[in-house]
Amino acid sequence: MRYQHILLEPIEAGVVRLTINRPKVLNALNRATLEEISQALDLLEADKNTRLLLITGAGDKAFVAGADIEEMRQFSALEAKAFSAFGLGVLRRLENAPFPVIALVNGFALGGGCELAMSCDLILASDNAKFGQPEINLGITPGFGGSQRLTRLVGRPMTLELLYTGRIFGVEEAQRFGLVNHIFPQESLMTKGMEMALDIVSKSRTSLQLIKQLVQRGQDLPLDNACIMESDQFGLSFSSPDQVEGMAAFLEKRAPNFNLK
Repeated sequence: MRYQHILLEPIEAGVVRLTINRPKVLNALNRATLEEISQALDLLEADKNTRLLLITGAGDKAFVAGADIEEMRQFSALEAKAFSAFGLGVLRRLENAPFPVIALVNGFALGGGCELAMSCDLILASDNAKFGQPEINLGITPGFGGSQRLTRLVGRPMTLELLYTGRIFGVEEAQRFGLVNHIFPQESLMTKGMEMALDIVSKSRTSLQLIKQLVQRGQDLPLDNACIMESDQFGLSFSSPDQVEGMAAFLEKRAPNFNLK
């Protein structure tokens, strides 16, 4: 399938890279770009060979510098709500995708870009990355889940400070908040991201899917209910050939091969 605003590239071992490809506007998200991301997810979810998705931005200045203000400035209230709802739906698809999703943040991740990164399972960032939800400076609010994801990640007081001020913060601060997993020099971000991706896809595919479901769904449940769900998933994991292989490998003192059919 041909895309105008993204690049979709199989790398190796079931790892696929999706690049937001609008560098002239710092990879700003417009409706057409969100539609292409959704279309790409249709293909990836239907392809049983997809093991992990990397998301990054074209160029060395921005991951995604926000939603496309030139497009948004013409919206009516109803059009703005529809745009928000569509963007929220796309980002929820990333959160619920049946494979791990890693953001490789290679510059500015502001507004919709910060929200896109937060919808991924892990965030690896370059040493020049900057984050923020500066919507208040445009006279609007976050629209793709930023107020809710940020609260869950860094807590209510810090979220309110960041949203009230619209402050842009650096990658070291983002890591202290718990927003960023790892920081790498910009020139090695893609290599380090691929190293982590290959390590992850070497693990049990079934376990990866169950773990993602547990963490994504369990965080919004009462603890007792979430623990019951974990017990259910633990039992379910014993119906997988990966459990047989993993425990056999442990007892035989060898590395497991979870790619056995």
